[in-house]
Amino acid sequence: MVTTPTVGTAPARPPEVRAGAAPTALRALGVFAAVRGAGVLVVALGAWWCGRDPLRVLGGSWDSVWYLGIASHGYGRTQMWATGSIQSDHAFFPLYPLLVRLAGGTSLAALAVAWAAAALAAVGVYRVGEHLLGARAGVLLVALWASLPHAVVLTLGYTEALLTALAAWALYALLRGHWRAATGLAVLAGLTRPTGIAVAAAVTAMAVRELLRGRGTPRVWAAALLAPAGWAAYVLAVGAHRHDPFGYFAVQRQWGSRFDFGAGTLASVEKVLTGGNVPFATTVAVAVLATAGLLAAGLVLDRTPLPLLAYTGTLLLITFGGAGFFESKPRFLLPAFPLLLPLAAVMARARPRTAVVVTACLAGLSYGYGVYLLLVAHVPP
Repeated sequence: MVTTPTVGTAPARPPEVRAGAAPTALRALGVFAAVRGAGVLVVALGAWWCGRDPLRVLGGSWDSVWYLGIASHGYGRTQMWATGSIQSDHAFFPLYPLLVRLAGGTSLAALAVAWAAAALAAVGVYRVGEHLLGARAGVLLVALWASLPHAVVLTLGYTEALLTALAAWALYALLRGHWRAATGLAVLAGLTRPTGIAVAAAVTAMAVRELLRGRGTPRVWAAALLAPAGWAAYVLAVGAHRHDPFGYFAVQRQWGSRFDFGAGTLASVEKVLTGGNVPFATTVAVAVLATAGLLAAGLVLDRTPLPLLAYTGTLLLITFGGAGFFESKPRFLLPAFPLLLPLAAVMARARPRTAVVVTACLAGLSYGYGVYLLLVAHVPP
């Protein structure tokens, strides 16, 4: 009888499988490129149909405008609205706009950086899945991740692809015991976006466990102390600029973002469940969050390794507990690819034809919703 390994255990692979790891990783990258490349084509055709510039839609809308401004002119832009709201570009972390600036500072450069990061993320996601579940499940994990409802964001001038790349490779490094690599990637993730602190949480949780077991080597101590350094450095820098140690959090409040322990999330869920007049994007967001909660329970029951639990748990805590931009919450969970591990394990046991059909159906829904988000809905993706 053939058994499929659970998420919490790495499969015993023969030497010939390890020798073919690189071609299998390329297959995973090809699957991602096919799924998301088709998504880009659908968005481009939709943009042309609506008389809009596809390059502007993909690389120069919503948050992309802020990133391009930082890349071209540095920090210092403040947007004042008639409602009295004041929004500062200090809400955006510096790594992605720095890379865009180095690449040329244009919309095309922003897309090039995001797409390169998405490719690195796809291979990293595959490596984590392959390490825990085997090569086939690793490819399916990438396919599922590329087919999420908000996966169109992975091909926009946004930071989710970059954070996922850094997180996936950091988690893979932790699973293999490479502390230096994991710590360095955690520092970079902390400079990418606010939720980058989740990568540091994974490194720190793993380090604390090692310390409690009496394995306090210098590398472990360094990991525990340095992993949050990138995130903390930017938060402190904004505080110093505004002459307020909590200045960064004041900036976020001006954007309408704060931690309210889930009160705002529960209010939005109540509106949807009671038949309130809410946008379609709000209904989808509620469905995605509910699904994420169920998948998180599956991770816990499946004995998922500690770093993946710490990373995913921190992302869920920030997403569910934060207020503001409710329709964007599913986007915040795009880097939480470990949530898909139980589904990848199930699909790996199914017939290949079934896995292909499921992936194709999910991708088709993702394409339609991506067009809706970018060309129809009047809310940020």
